[in-house]
Amino acid sequence: MRFALPLLLKAVDHVKKGGVIAYPTESVWGLGCDPMNQQALEKLLALKQRDWRKGLILISGHAAHFDDLLDAEQTKGGVRLTADARAKIMSTWPGPTTWLIPLPKTTAYSPLVYGQHASIAARVTTHPMVVELTRHLQGPIISTSANRAGQPALKGRLQILKCFGDQVYCLPGDTLGFDRPSDIFDAVTGRQLR
Repeated sequence: MRFALPLLLKAVDHVKKGGVIAYPTESVWGLGCDPMNQQALEKLLALKQRDWRKGLILISGHAAHFDDLLDAEQTKGGVRLTADARAKIMSTWPGPTTWLIPLPKTTAYSPLVYGQHASIAARVTTHPMVVELTRHLQGPIISTSANRAGQPALKGRLQILKCFGDQVYCLPGDTLGFDRPSDIFDAVTGRQLR
């Protein structure tokens, strides 16, 4: 898959300045922002009309961006990942699998990222654009479906631009053709939630 580096770098700059972007993933288009920027998170949630208590997903093209979550010694729920659980997570990454990982006792992430949960959702993608985007940002971004809460996911740039207009910077490109959103698993129990 080819994409224009100048457009990618414009998206990087937009995220760094607190903007919201739209980008393709394996199966759907996502909305994203800097997970460490409170104003960007508020803007994204307002655009989606999404309840903050539901939480959001972190996505990156690089598993190392989640080492702080996977290696946390102390968690808010008191449950630490076992070596087997960590190995299971790593065996599914990169790919369309999201894991709910126990939230570290001390975290730089805003409650707007993890909502009312004692875990944080994380995924490592294979989409080349997101791999490069997160490499340039040196960390993950938020990933939530590009739509308003309760509405069907928008398919493609034209629908996204029609819905959100200039409120988001929409990257060019397309999904990788997967037919459904990522699976979601609880990292502690191994139970599949979606």
